[in-house]
Amino acid sequence: MKNAAKAPKKKARDAQDGSSAASDPLRPADHVDSAAPVDDGIAQPKLGVTGWLRWGWRQLTSMRVALILLLFLAIAAIPGSIFPQRSADPNGVLKYKTDNPDLFPVLDKLSLFDVYSSPWFSAIYLLLFISLIGCIIPRIKHHLKALRALPPRTPARLARLDDHRSVSRARSTDSGTADAEAEATVAVAEKQLRALGYRVARYDRGRTWSVSAERGYWRETGNLIFHIALVGVLITVGIGGNYAYTGQRVVVEGKSYVNALIDYNSINKGRFVADDAFEPYALTLKSFDVSYVGLGEAGAGQAGDFKANLSVREPDGSKIDDAVKVNHPLSVGGDKIYLLGNGYAPTITVRNAQGESVFHDAVEFLPQDNNMTSLGVVKIPDGMPEQLGLVGFFYPTAVKLESGALTSAHGALNIPLLTLDVYEGDLGIDGGTPVSVYQLDTQDMTQLTGRQTDVKSIQLQPGETADLPNGLGTVTFDNEAPAGAKDFTQSVKRYVSLQIHHDDSAVWVLVFALLALAGLGLALFVPRRRMWVKATASDDTIHLEYAGLARGEDPTLSAAVDDLVRGHERLLDATASRHPVKGA
Repeated sequence: MKNAAKAPKKKARDAQDGSSAASDPLRPADHVDSAAPVDDGIAQPKLGVTGWLRWGWRQLTSMRVALILLLFLAIAAIPGSIFPQRSADPNGVLKYKTDNPDLFPVLDKLSLFDVYSSPWFSAIYLLLFISLIGCIIPRIKHHLKALRALPPRTPARLARLDDHRSVSRARSTDSGTADAEAEATVAVAEKQLRALGYRVARYDRGRTWSVSAERGYWRETGNLIFHIALVGVLITVGIGGNYAYTGQRVVVEGKSYVNALIDYNSINKGRFVADDAFEPYALTLKSFDVSYVGLGEAGAGQAGDFKANLSVREPDGSKIDDAVKVNHPLSVGGDKIYLLGNGYAPTITVRNAQGESVFHDAVEFLPQDNNMTSLGVVKIPDGMPEQLGLVGFFYPTAVKLESGALTSAHGALNIPLLTLDVYEGDLGIDGGTPVSVYQLDTQDMTQLTGRQTDVKSIQLQPGETADLPNGLGTVTFDNEAPAGAKDFTQSVKRYVSLQIHHDDSAVWVLVFALLALAGLGLALFVPRRRMWVKATASDDTIHLEYAGLARGEDPTLSAAVDDLVRGHERLLDATASRHPVKGA
């Protein structure tokens, strides 16, 4: 019964509260407790095409999107360090294709072997460029306006700021009126702040004198320098790439390379690089030095230092001897020459049935493991009844495994052995389609020796000759060691793979990179802060207030305010003998 009696009273009280809420002039009509009807039918304006474009532009030119695009660009560059790139390592791309025939076409369609020239990488690059430009221009205008503006007015209640100090000083008996002394005190603070690098402005009102000071504009300047430098890097790389080129050349010991377009094995040149834009110099590989850990020692077979000894004919005709090492490029004619790789180049001679030489050359064999087990191809298009192809393996230190297969136990020439499988038929070089010299397409060829035939593979040591099958002729593994040599250490020539890179924009990229670092340092370590000193005059004392406010995190602000107070006190004491009577 009691609960039943309370229910009508509660409803009456709620109704009374609702009516009071509706009639309360200090409470809005749409308050949650209001009984007045609320119209929720808010009509949103339609953006239209122009509105959506403006919204998209504001999103793209926001700093958040710029940072996201910068992160995406860094992520997009990762595949370039995972997969070999055609512009830098075309042989590595061919090897990846051989090792992964099923996966290669998929990755190639995704441009993972041409990451930095792919459409998706270029799209991120261009969007980042546009975003940075759209961010920088409005910020530059705002920053220039801020540089011309005076520091803000002194707040009326400095005590509300966290970093606030107040001091009361006794008036000097011979300093004139209290107002004049208060003004002189603030004038001393103005000079002090100006000496500390602050921009100052006086704001005096009634019997209160104050100075407002601000510094740290270098912080925003550094931020702008950082972003402008990033744009500079993007522009320099984009434009400089059109005037740069990167080429690869394999040079065998004793042979030369001339810096001409036709003499490159492969080259990736910019759009505006003319065919005759190459400096006329020449290189000759005199020798290649490499050291290996000896047999029986820890890490046996591992290579140590590499050095390609070159004879260089400069563009002016002078000749010098120099060397290229890993990570120590050689500069010639404005080009940087890097040592990418090395290997063995067995000298092979093939004669037909009539004894005529149809092939004689040092053939570059590509290393397949750390012990320099190497794979090479010889193609003989003429001089035989049919076109002939030889697929060979070279073992610098040949040993036989339990399975009967051969391998190399060491990278040095201890027991060199060359094995050859012979194929006869169409080499596929007459159809006009580019064919790699390091691969042999055996689809239209007949295998004459090897595992799938009844004839064993040909095995040769330096200086040995063997007959080709079906009376086709002979093949010789030439010994390149000097006369009187007692071992095989010089029996096979070495080759080096050189990368020639030319890019005049590299200096500017470095300049903008250093500017970006300098700007980042300013943005991180220069504090942006405001300081105020206010003096209020009374009959017997001058009441001083000091306060500071930071824009962003500034853990040294409190110490800076304390230093301001102590410095101001010393300057006042130096002007006249005055002592504070109390402090708060």
